[in-house]
Amino acid sequence: MSTANTENQHYFSPYEMMAEAEKFALSKAKKTSGITLSLAMMAGAFIGLAFLFYITVTTGSDSAGWGLSRLAGGVAFSMGLILIVICGGELFTSSVLSSISWANKQISFSKMLSIWGKVYIGNFIGAMFLLLLVSAAGMYQLDHGQWGLNALNIAQHKLHHTPVQAFALGVLCNLLVCLAIWLTFSSANAMTKAAMTVLPVAMFVSSGFEHCVANMFMVPLGIVIHNFAPDSFWQQVGMSASQYADLNIARFITANLIPVTFGNIVGGAVLVGLANWSIYRRPYLKEAEIATITETTPIQSVKETTMKNSIIVKDMMNTQPITLNADMPIALAIDALVEHQLTAAPVVDIQGRLVGIFSAHDVMVELWCQDYLPNEEQKVVDLMTRDVIAIDANDSLVDVTEFLCIDKEQLFPTTNMGIATRFNALSVEERAKSMKVSKPHVLPVLENGQFVGVLERNHVLAALRPIYGERLSVIKDQDELASA
Repeated sequence: MSTANTENQHYFSPYEMMAEAEKFALSKAKKTSGITLSLAMMAGAFIGLAFLFYITVTTGSDSAGWGLSRLAGGVAFSMGLILIVICGGELFTSSVLSSISWANKQISFSKMLSIWGKVYIGNFIGAMFLLLLVSAAGMYQLDHGQWGLNALNIAQHKLHHTPVQAFALGVLCNLLVCLAIWLTFSSANAMTKAAMTVLPVAMFVSSGFEHCVANMFMVPLGIVIHNFAPDSFWQQVGMSASQYADLNIARFITANLIPVTFGNIVGGAVLVGLANWSIYRRPYLKEAEIATITETTPIQSVKETTMKNSIIVKDMMNTQPITLNADMPIALAIDALVEHQLTAAPVVDIQGRLVGIFSAHDVMVELWCQDYLPNEEQKVVDLMTRDVIAIDANDSLVDVTEFLCIDKEQLFPTTNMGIATRFNALSVEERAKSMKVSKPHVLPVLENGQFVGVLERNHVLAALRPIYGERLSVIKDQDELASA
């Protein structure tokens, strides 16, 4: 059996599914605004297409029985989520799972709201684009107008809930939608992912639960039919436009869209995202009882200098570094290092406090010791270094520079009493250039005991660059200029 087939048949455990969910949630924060909006527009259109399918399947199906008719419509509607899962669309009701990244302190609360807002707007634009096409096509005339009448009745029914009912139906809806998404984390196989979404979606649709993105298409469709359908349509269906006078934009927004949206947020972000995070992720650090690192290494230059000494670590450091969780699987941690071209990253607890450093060196030593047959159950906490050198946010540039390149014990070998233990004919500068110094390439930065960022050697180099004057313009040689 090939490796690909083996991978496709592999089903992840609930703990592995949690890791997949974290990757899914964090991926939303890594997309540019343009890509997010484009994928959200695509998802809005997909959900609209699914509702078209639902209307078609349930039109004229009275003889089939209420329950079976709605079940068939629910199965048809699942096409929308299947398209989103397989094609990678951004749907608001699943984007609320980015609450996991917020809980892991990988993104800020404002960043999470920004993601939700962009996806929400994109979904609406996609739904409106599809509505324009459907209206131009005159689909409401199908089956002698019965298709349009079905759409009108569905849209009107959605506006007759009380705010509390609309909110509760929104909670129930996105509980199922996000559970459907969560089930897709159990496998890497596309067919399995698609199959996993069908029953949860069929249940929420057939039970009449409320989905804000679906309603962005469905209710405006009813409003358009009510306002623009010709008299011949109303004569065909034996109804009057006045019977649907409550189908208007103001009522749609206040009676349905707002409470349903908040319900969807609670159902997905809280009852699925944060609930699973609390069960599978949060307890690990408590069980590990990892001591937080709050002390910094004192550093002070022994060399007098005339250089401006006002630049401090907080002026140079990366304030939003990539961080890892102690209970993160090793494979996931390696992916993070490789993806961001890092050799090491700080490990933090659920409060964002520093607990260790995980590095490529740790991984390679462990693999060598295990004959390159890794233990799949190992977590970052098992390999990370807890003996961490941290510096203070207020340490100066010259102090940090000396700390990184000079070993004072090698440079001035003396006893505690100040008596030289080794004599050397070389000058201090010659000894400094010839010594071998081993210092971390990534230094966690603390301020008042709290982890606030990381400092790397390239940050220090960038801060030292102005010593050499203004940036020089490279002049092409004569041959290059002649051929230009």
